[in-house]
Amino acid sequence: MGETLRFSVSIDSDLLERFDAMMRRKGYENRSEALRDVIREALVREEWAKDQEIVGTITLVYEHHKRDLSERLTAIQHDHVNAVLSTLHIHLDHDNCLEVIAVRGTAKRVQQIADSLIKTKGVKHGKLSATTTGKRIC
Repeated sequence: MGETLRFSVSIDSDLLERFDAMMRRKGYENRSEALRDVIREALVREEWAKDQEIVGTITLVYEHHKRDLSERLTAIQHDHVNAVLSTLHIHLDHDNCLEVIAVRGTAKRVQQIADSLIKTKGVKHGKLSATTTGKRIC
């Protein structure tokens, strides 16, 4: 990690007021902490845009009684065995399951895997939550 530097920023008063309100809602103790997170978020979005290696989770909710659905979801994961790191399967109730799949790969590949799982007939809801590997961010 590099040395901590101070710098000044010129900003519209209304924008700063909104930033301060957001900062308080999220529980930041000071503007520096909040600004660091805003910058990191922008850098993570840039990793996505440049199709760099990312990690994330694909969360699925589905009815496990749907014919062959579990097998189809598993087959998709096996088709991407180098990107699928782990799977957590939870029985939510008699009919519904939650599956959380940890993935790693280029942004494009992870998005393609998520899309193929989420669009599988019988999946009630799916979402990709992706982040950085941490290699390029302090």
